[in-house]
Amino acid sequence: MKQNKYDDSTFFEKYSNMERSKKGLEAAGEWHELKKMLPDFKGKRVLDLGCGFGWHCRFAVENGAKSAVGVDISQKMLNEAANKTESEYIRYICMPIEDIDFAGNSFDVVISSLALHYVQSFEDISAKVNKCLTSGGEFVFSVEHPIFTAQGKQDWYYDKQGNRLHWPVDQYFTEGSRKADFLGEEVIKYHKTLTTYLNGLIQAGFEITGIVEPKPAEHLLYSVPGMADELRRPMMLLISAVKKR
Repeated sequence: MKQNKYDDSTFFEKYSNMERSKKGLEAAGEWHELKKMLPDFKGKRVLDLGCGFGWHCRFAVENGAKSAVGVDISQKMLNEAANKTESEYIRYICMPIEDIDFAGNSFDVVISSLALHYVQSFEDISAKVNKCLTSGGEFVFSVEHPIFTAQGKQDWYYDKQGNRLHWPVDQYFTEGSRKADFLGEEVIKYHKTLTTYLNGLIQAGFEITGIVEPKPAEHLLYSVPGMADELRRPMMLLISAVKKR
């Protein structure tokens, strides 16, 4: 399923009003860890899968990338990305992630931020990313953590007073689509186990170089309501890998 929820006007408006949408990378709870995993961009050709508003493309070029290509299924997202982008070294392509078919040796770095859990087959994407990367090229991405996606609803269990009791984990080994509530709207995500992510990379010809289950940045724990509860279970998974030479 190639879902394009972000071109729905109501959903897009809600997404646009999120702090990370308005303030960019520094407002993203995982950014303080993800940026440590990113390579030196100097002189590199970069591909961003699920680029959204283009924050990572602009970061790459601002930090020396030779070029950046952002791919996203949502034209509304790309219109906003274009409005925020002044660099001639960045271009955006409206396309589902699943449909990418870049030639070999097209890129030195591929990044993806919180997009691949909307894609059904991680194995297929890993193979396509490996194909378009140069030898020794790097793949760095974030996804929602399998513990976060397993049960589907993506919400806490509450007591009668509305206090958060615990986070449910169910049907962990049953991979596939989940109907989740995001910003008050129903969206389809694809649950995958940790085994699927790691073996998908290995079998596609990558060497895994880093795995992080990020805790929220310290300043967000005290400035964002409910953020302290993010220390009770992992919400995101960050992985870096290198294409074997």
